[in-house]
Amino acid sequence: MKKAFVVVPTYNERDNLQLLAEMVLAQDPSLHLLVVDDNSPDGTGKLADELAEANKRINVLHRPAKMGLGSAYRDGFRHSMEMGADVLIEMDADFSHDPAVLPEFLKQIESYDLVIGSRYLNGISVVNWPIRRLMLSYGANWYTRLITGLTLMDCTSGFKCFRRSLIERIELDKVRSDGYSFQIEMNFRSAQIGACIKEIPIIFIDRRVGQSKMSKRIVREAVLMVWKLKLESLFWRNTKNGN
Repeated sequence: MKKAFVVVPTYNERDNLQLLAEMVLAQDPSLHLLVVDDNSPDGTGKLADELAEANKRINVLHRPAKMGLGSAYRDGFRHSMEMGADVLIEMDADFSHDPAVLPEFLKQIESYDLVIGSRYLNGISVVNWPIRRLMLSYGANWYTRLITGLTLMDCTSGFKCFRRSLIERIELDKVRSDGYSFQIEMNFRSAQIGACIKEIPIIFIDRRVGQSKMSKRIVREAVLMVWKLKLESLFWRNTKNGN
């Protein structure tokens, strides 16, 4: 049985963490949970330590401050692979991602390098989002496809499953972005090296408790990142062709 780590970045998610951990681990005995906590003021990290003491399938990575989503996943992936992870799953701590989807990820990753939980594969499957947020997300995906050439319906989804071998081929040290743009960059680099990618439909439900981490800075970073990736791909293609 392959060892799968669900990597969950946290910042002030104490109210969600215990139930989330229970629901994640209940889905499959191969699943492990890695909480990557950025020194949450509300004591999320302390609770995570208590949960880890009670269950060997829960691990905690403490970071000194809020350092960004992309860096949390990069650190979390490295730490998980050091502990022997064969499969790595990105997941939010706020229940916008349904743990019941995890068994389907584990099934599909047997045949694909990357499996993405898509909010837009079968129309729009988003619950409780204000129309402005929905338009921003949907528009960001259209914009990303237009500039980068990605054919994915949901380029910015944060609920996804990687084979370890793909993460190793991507080379995390070369991935610099955070927020939306981290998801875009990981998808782009996966496609660039010929990864076999599958989208599966999910229903995205806005967070139950706490505040969204979305900011104007994250949006600006995503707008610029797609152009950086496009220019990089053109340079890479010319270099590959010997031009």
